[in-house]
Amino acid sequence: MTASSKKSEPAPLLRRAVDCVIIGGGPVGLLTAVLLGQAGLRVSVVERWPARYPLPRACTIDHEALRILQAAGVMRDHADLFEPSQGERGGYEFRNGAGELLQAIDWNRPAESGWANTNGFYQPDLEAALEELAAATPGVTVHRGWTFLSLADEHGHEGVSVRVSRTEQPDEVEHLRARWLIGADGANSAVRTQLGIEVGDSGFQADWLVVDYRPKGEENWSAFVTQYCDPAQPATAVNSGPGRRRFEFMRREDMAVDALNRADTAWRLMEPWGVTPETARLERHAVYTFRGRWARTWRKGNVFLAGDAAHLMPPFLGQGLCAGLRDARALSWRLAMTHQGLTTPAVLDTYGPERSGHVREIIDEAVAAGRVICELDPVKAAARDAEMRKRSRDPLADTRQPPHPRLGEPSLTMTSTGSEGRLAPQGRVRSGRREGLFDDVVGQGWQLISRAGNPAECLGGADLSWFRQIGGVVADLSGRGSVEDVDGVYARWFDEHACEALLARPDFYVFAAGEHARIPAFVSQLRRTLQPDMGRHRRRHAPGPLHEGEGR
Repeated sequence: MTASSKKSEPAPLLRRAVDCVIIGGGPVGLLTAVLLGQAGLRVSVVERWPARYPLPRACTIDHEALRILQAAGVMRDHADLFEPSQGERGGYEFRNGAGELLQAIDWNRPAESGWANTNGFYQPDLEAALEELAAATPGVTVHRGWTFLSLADEHGHEGVSVRVSRTEQPDEVEHLRARWLIGADGANSAVRTQLGIEVGDSGFQADWLVVDYRPKGEENWSAFVTQYCDPAQPATAVNSGPGRRRFEFMRREDMAVDALNRADTAWRLMEPWGVTPETARLERHAVYTFRGRWARTWRKGNVFLAGDAAHLMPPFLGQGLCAGLRDARALSWRLAMTHQGLTTPAVLDTYGPERSGHVREIIDEAVAAGRVICELDPVKAAARDAEMRKRSRDPLADTRQPPHPRLGEPSLTMTSTGSEGRLAPQGRVRSGRREGLFDDVVGQGWQLISRAGNPAECLGGADLSWFRQIGGVVADLSGRGSVEDVDGVYARWFDEHACEALLARPDFYVFAAGEHARIPAFVSQLRRTLQPDMGRHRRRHAPGPLHEGEGR
C-alpha cells in the first residue's frame, strides 16, 4: 500500500488489517500515526481530500506543542518552520478602535517546555513535514482521496470494521479491520456523528474573515498578536510564521457572509493598516464560524476522538491545534503501551476525562476572551475599555497568561505535592559531550528526575527492572551525577514546587513529585496503576538496559 497525494490516482487500500485506522489526515491524525508507528504499530490514515487543505487554519502554536513535535522528530529538521514570539514585539495587546493600548500581556514568560511560549507558523508547511515523516515511518501509510463511510465496533479486543470509498468514485468501497479507530476528522466529524456522541456548546458563535498575506517589505508591528476591540469592526492582527501575517475580521450584521468572503473586502478591511495590493500579496482567505464546543465523551469501545472532532474553541488564545496535538500525544502513548502489553487496557479509560477536563478550561478562557473582543455595543465597549485601562494601571492586578491548566479528573496521577497533573519542565542539560534539550539528550518517555541523587539507587531491583522495561529514563541533577542542569530550569521548578524529585509521563505531565526518599513510592504506585494484575498482561517489547543519563 503506497501513499499518494495525486488527485487522479489515490492510493489503493491493500492493507486491510492494521492495528489502528485514523480517519483524518490533518496535523492531529498525522502526528498520531507517526507516534504510533514509531512505537511499532501498523497504522492506516484515511483522508478524504486528495491534496492538502488549501485554506487558512491554525497559525500559532505554543511551547508544549513544539515539545510534542520534538518527541516525534519534527523539530530536528523543521525548527525553522516556527517563528518565536520574543523581545519587545513578542507580546499580546488589546487596543480600542482609536488604536489606544488598553492592556498589554507579556507572553514571553519562561515556558516549561524548552521552546518559545508562542510561535507563528504556516500550517501547510507543518502538514507537509508531518506527511513526509509519516511516509518514512515503518508501518504507517497515508491514503488520500478516500472517504469514511461507516464503522462497526466489535467490542472487547476484537476491534473495529471500517468501510471507506474513493472520494471521487463512491461506488468503489473497501473494508478495513483494526484493533482501534481514531476519529480525527474535524469539527463535522463523521466518526463522532455515527457514534451518536452528543456535543456541548458554550453558546458563543461569531463569523470571522481570516486573511493570510505576505508583506512585500518590512512591517512594523508593536506585538506578536494585537486584538483591536473596536465595536465598529473587531479585528485581530497576528504573526503567522516566517514571512507571513494574518488579519481576522468579525462579520457585522449588515454584511452577508458571501460579501465578507471576497478579496476586495479583505483589501478594504486591511487598508487602514497600510496593507494594500502595493505593499502585500494576498495569499488566501476564508470565513469561519468561531465556536466553543466539546464532545460529551471521547471514547466508545475501541473508537476514540481527537482534535476538532473532540473539541472546538475560538482562536483568540491560539490553542485549538495545540489542544489537538496534546490529544495525539496523550492517546498515542496509552495505545502503544496497551499494544505492547505493558499496561492494562483500562488505562485507555483515563484519556477522555483527562483531556476533556483540561481542554474545557481552555475553551472557557477562549470564549471569555472572544466575548471581550467581539463586543459590538459602543456603550458596553466603552465600559470594557475603562475597566481594561484600570487593570493595566494596577501593579497588583493579575495579568492574563495563556492558560496552562492541570489534567481533568479522574487522572492517571498520584496525589503528591499538588504539581501532579501539571506540565513537567524541559530544560537544557549536558551529559558527557552532549548538550541540548533533556528529551533529546537523556530521553523521552517516563522520566524520573531528582536533584538529590541518583533515582535508580532508591529503587528495588524489581521496580527498577520494570521501569526500564516500560522505557523509563532516570537523571541525577544533584551535580554529582552525569547530567547537568545547564540553565537551572529544573532547580527553579523544584524550588517553586518545594520538592526534590518528579516522575513525568510520556505526555510530559507530572505523575508524582516530592522528596527524593519518595521515589520508590512513585514507581510502585505507577506500577500498580499501569499493571494492577501483572500476570494477565504480558510484555511484547522490553527495551534493553538503561543507565542514569542514557538517551533512548
